[in-house]
Amino acid sequence: MDITGNDQIAEVYFNRGGAKIDILDFPGAIEEYTKAIETNPGLAEAYHNRGLAKKKSYDNKGAIADYTMAIEIDSNFAEAYYNRGTAKAHIQDLHGAIADFTKAIEINPYYGAAFTNRGIVKGKLQDYSGALDDATKAIEINQKDPEAYYNRGRTNCHLKDYKEAIEDFSNAIRMNIKYAPAYFNRGVVKLILDQNDSGLLDLYKAKYYGDDQADAVIKKYC
Repeated sequence: MDITGNDQIAEVYFNRGGAKIDILDFPGAIEEYTKAIETNPGLAEAYHNRGLAKKKSYDNKGAIADYTMAIEIDSNFAEAYYNRGTAKAHIQDLHGAIADFTKAIEINPYYGAAFTNRGIVKGKLQDYSGALDDATKAIEINQKDPEAYYNRGRTNCHLKDYKEAIEDFSNAIRMNIKYAPAYFNRGVVKLILDQNDSGLLDLYKAKYYGDDQADAVIKKYC
């Protein structure tokens, strides 16, 4: 069978893998992507997508191995660096995660999710200044991303810039009226500032929208 024929067969397996991901059949997707790779070992997207399916199956190390193969085939595969970064963050390889998010950003300077996640990891490493810069950049790229505002709000809390934190949480809530963690964190900040009535109202909203932490704080102040 010629190369073109192999490519066509690999594409069939690849598309079947995508269909199985769509129906959350991750083991089936892994099997299809493996067949695609066996048919065409140079198909970077098949390694990448098999990595996605492995990550959904809680096999982060297996996912990292597949993302790495995708990157070896295509060194400018920004999404593979990004997803390898998220997998590394899950196994607490925080410095490795930052390196991968940084590489994704070098390839695509407008990769908002990479800025967002790099900022989250920097926050875990207590680099709050760096986390703030990344969250702000993510907002500049996508001003309608509630997660970016929420993450910057969390960082502003660590920096004790409570006024800015409230503004960020409020922006997140304006974009997603059911954003329970934003209500919770805004409520806690208001309690710190002795805005008890308004803070408790936020905590009740957080509880209503499913935040498990809110009830304990409400009981403490009521």
